[in-house]
Amino acid sequence: MPNYRNFLPEELAADPSFRNWILYNDPEHEKLWTEWLELNPDRLEMVMKAKHFLAMTESEFDRISDEEIANEIYRLSHAIGEKTAKKSSIWIRFRPNWYHMAASVLILLFAGWLFNKQTTSQQQSDQYKAILSQITEPLVEVKNTSDKAQLVILEDGSSVLLQPESRITYPKKFENNKREVFLNGEAFFEVAKNPDKPFYVYAHTLATKVLGTSFKVSAFDDDKEVKVVVKTGKVSVFPMTKEALASEHANDELGGMVLTPNQQITYTAKELRLTRSLVPNPKLLELPIQSQSFEFKKTPITEVFATLEKSYGVTIIFDGEVMQNCYLTASLSDEPLFEKINLICKTIGAQYEQMDASIIITSKGCW
Repeated sequence: MPNYRNFLPEELAADPSFRNWILYNDPEHEKLWTEWLELNPDRLEMVMKAKHFLAMTESEFDRISDEEIANEIYRLSHAIGEKTAKKSSIWIRFRPNWYHMAASVLILLFAGWLFNKQTTSQQQSDQYKAILSQITEPLVEVKNTSDKAQLVILEDGSSVLLQPESRITYPKKFENNKREVFLNGEAFFEVAKNPDKPFYVYAHTLATKVLGTSFKVSAFDDDKEVKVVVKTGKVSVFPMTKEALASEHANDELGGMVLTPNQQITYTAKELRLTRSLVPNPKLLELPIQSQSFEFKKTPITEVFATLEKSYGVTIIFDGEVMQNCYLTASLSDEPLFEKINLICKTIGAQYEQMDASIIITSKGCW
């Protein structure tokens, strides 16, 4: 039996035995915990806090499907070192315990989120106002009241395509060591490169930091979400908390969650949730020397996927060992990325899915 005396309330709330007692009134676990409390009466407060965590988080956890839990465990396994996709084996290995594993992760997250959600959201809104009030240079405000996009040129050479019913506020001249603009609505930015003076877009509760690239930000007053979509280069996205802002302002490098072309991020402030994904219709990246050819003739599938990764700037995860005998003969040209992937998978008898801005290919191999 674990040494529960050293558990934090949120750790106890994630424990399978404790959850079986509190949530399902399991007689065996109820007896265990009753006896444990008799021996550890000084830990009653910890137990009550853990019960409170469960009451607050269980309804949220029940909304998450087994498929979503399995996908998240799979994604996390790659984030900590997996190099190739072996989803089938991971699925089998984790399936018996994924509920408890996911419960542990979710409890630890929700415990902090649910108690700090309202406070954090208010802090983010306050940070937006605080940064705006600290700008000492004269400010310019542009409102697009027309029904067409309006081009705004900033003093550093950056351009902003401001959409209807949108507003942007910015210094007439960027005097400090950073370029800061404030957006309400939607705009497409093409930022002049200047590694020594990062460019920040503050949109409600989300901040975007770039050194020089093109991207779109959507953040209207009546929307519950803020979205950032990258066209070229890299951007860093992070919630507008005091801690995150201090960290990013102190460092010229890109931190936070970094997005690359054909990726987007959606931030739901109410739930403090950042979700990264591929854009619905990924576009070809601009190749400066020549257009990429998609003519394949008995081409190893590893080379096919490498070509797509280079052309679209996406990550394709697959088991190279399992698919070592897979070859493709096909002519692909104007199809969107996902149509190309679908055709390839049908040809070699594989399947694909999108997960966390990557494309996961699963296959039993080719013979």
